[in-house]
Amino acid sequence: MSEDSTAYDAGTIVVLLGLEAIRKRPGMFIGSVGQRGLQHMVFEVAEPAMDGILSGTAGRVEITLTADGGVRVADDGAGLPVAHAGHGDGPSLEDRLTVFGCGVLPVNRRSLFEGYPGVGPAVVNALSERLTAEVRRDGAHWVLEYERGVAVATPSRTGPADGSGTTITFRPDPEIFETLEFSFDALAERFKELAFLNRDLDITLTDDRDPGAPRAVRFRFPGGPRDRIAEQGTPVHPDVIAFEREYPGMGGSVEVALRWCDSPEERVASYANSRPTTGGGTHEVGFRDGLAAALTAHAREHRLLAPSDPDLTPAQIGAGLTAIVSVKLDHPEYGGSIRDWLGNEPVRACVAEAVREHLAAWLRAEPAQAAAVLTRIATAGRH
Repeated sequence: MSEDSTAYDAGTIVVLLGLEAIRKRPGMFIGSVGQRGLQHMVFEVAEPAMDGILSGTAGRVEITLTADGGVRVADDGAGLPVAHAGHGDGPSLEDRLTVFGCGVLPVNRRSLFEGYPGVGPAVVNALSERLTAEVRRDGAHWVLEYERGVAVATPSRTGPADGSGTTITFRPDPEIFETLEFSFDALAERFKELAFLNRDLDITLTDDRDPGAPRAVRFRFPGGPRDRIAEQGTPVHPDVIAFEREYPGMGGSVEVALRWCDSPEERVASYANSRPTTGGGTHEVGFRDGLAAALTAHAREHRLLAPSDPDLTPAQIGAGLTAIVSVKLDHPEYGGSIRDWLGNEPVRACVAEAVREHLAAWLRAEPAQAAAVLTRIATAGRH
């Protein structure tokens, strides 16, 4: 190369700021310009509404895939403040929609983020062909309108309002996205996960894109993970073994629900702060440690294992096991290339202790069901 072709100085640097940077490199903010990015857009708008439910300021959130290819997210909360500054209840909606990172929730045990924390609704606004926000607050109805992140007009008060809440409707920009088709099934799967992991959530997902076949589903699991396990598989024993326990030693809580089913497969799903940890981690290892300790001790106590027999193996214990392991931590530590693995070391011992104690108590209290479980495990060991 010539000296001229490799020259690099201040004049070569291009500085992208604000919405321009988001539109230039959307994948840095939402992961992709395909299905995954579209799904993240929905969750970025829905997360503040769901947080309102968890904090007790809202009761439900309704997500609708609209006939024109957009998405509408509506909640029944207090309604976000509309204009700039001067409010004691957080950033205004105008700032949230135009300032990158404004109003982003801190990462803690109540986090529901989808993998790109610190983004905020301004990114959705920047990547939308059209976005309209409506606020019902203090008896007034307000409307804010944007095109590709730029305000069409100043926020306008359009009249009185009954009740309160915030509604955001957006349509992805065809100049940005490779596809504009939202997956109802993918959204339903994730909202269902969030609902059983956070029992206070009340979420309705509606698809109005096909007038001849509209569909809607409501996700609400007052029993938490227990409700989810109860609907899966053909059980070997009637009880769903479930508990929730706070552990200051790991800076959070653990919730577990499990049952053995008449199946050769193991289905264990683990989560950290409502995020799927498909790569496992210390919470999943601790869960298996606790299972093995409790079941092996019970089997030896009842002479189902001879003193010379080895402890029960994960393969034996896992056959037919259906379980959810969820930890919620103040300071989660994720690892792996896609942050799908939990690394907090104190979590392993805490989860193991909780599982061992609760499972051991259940085995003692339910001898007939315990016998069914141990028989299932022994049968698996002979194959």
